[in-house]
Amino acid sequence: MNEHTPTPTEALPGAGNGLPSYLEQSPAVRERFAQLQQRKVILEVRDLQKRYKSLQGETEALRNINFQVHRREFVCVIGPSGCGKSTLIRILAGLEKHTAGDVLLDGQPVTGPGRDRGMVFQGYSLFPWLTVKRNVMFGPLMNGHSRDSAEREARLWLDMVNLGKFADAYPHQLSGGMRQRVAIARALVNEPRILLMDEPFGALDAQTRAKMQRHLLKIWRNLDITVLFITHDLDEAIYLADRILVLKANPGEVQEVIEVPVPRPRSPEQFSTPEFRATKARLEALIHPPEAQGEEEAEGEDALPEKIIRFTNVGDNVE
Repeated sequence: MNEHTPTPTEALPGAGNGLPSYLEQSPAVRERFAQLQQRKVILEVRDLQKRYKSLQGETEALRNINFQVHRREFVCVIGPSGCGKSTLIRILAGLEKHTAGDVLLDGQPVTGPGRDRGMVFQGYSLFPWLTVKRNVMFGPLMNGHSRDSAEREARLWLDMVNLGKFADAYPHQLSGGMRQRVAIARALVNEPRILLMDEPFGALDAQTRAKMQRHLLKIWRNLDITVLFITHDLDEAIYLADRILVLKANPGEVQEVIEVPVPRPRSPEQFSTPEFRATKARLEALIHPPEAQGEEEAEGEDALPEKIIRFTNVGDNVE
């Protein structure tokens, strides 16, 4: 794994911002990570590379990605736009081929999609012409289960995500959060070894997103499931993850792997704790370094021109 070796300044408590170091862990957190590292490795990614060819030439999307995920671990992947997060998870799901390196699930190479991996996208990806129950039944039916067996399993998983009473509804009759819970049930009904989630809550409003995060943690605590979760939201990554894989862009490379020092079980009240704030400060420094922000403002495509035509004649200014 491309582990980061912290500088002495980073390792000091309260380094530079009055916060404890994100590297400091309580005895309970240290013990949890010691136990986690003793578990079997479910997913191993070794020297992964991805290049795209086009008429304009070759683009390197991912370079030398190395990491491992242990059984029942919750890993989040974050990084700036263009770092290859979605490309990475599509490769792990077997939906896209990598150029070089290895992706191993339980020691076996990933060569295409499989029921050992469940996938939840940002878009709800449900069949609109099928009821909620039939959407969840789809996987078991495709895997050769009888209709009665598939229906029993669908009802079990809909109860797990607290949607049993909506089994006969259609996706358009559900809220965005409810549709994502159906998508999670549909991914889990096949009993995958690992659940891959590509910004699944990115399209939800803040209140629904917070509720879905709590639902997901509850499901994860009660199932033998490993989760790899792509997000652009730093608070979400810290709240959910055991470890955070930080990618940098152009090409996508592992910049650092952070062991989240926030104790479990997690709660929204922890967002204001020193451990949470210190971890967020480190993530912000990695993803939005001050010099990069200056370059983006000066040269980025979102930069505003120096002179802007004024379309208002009000007598007072807003600043």
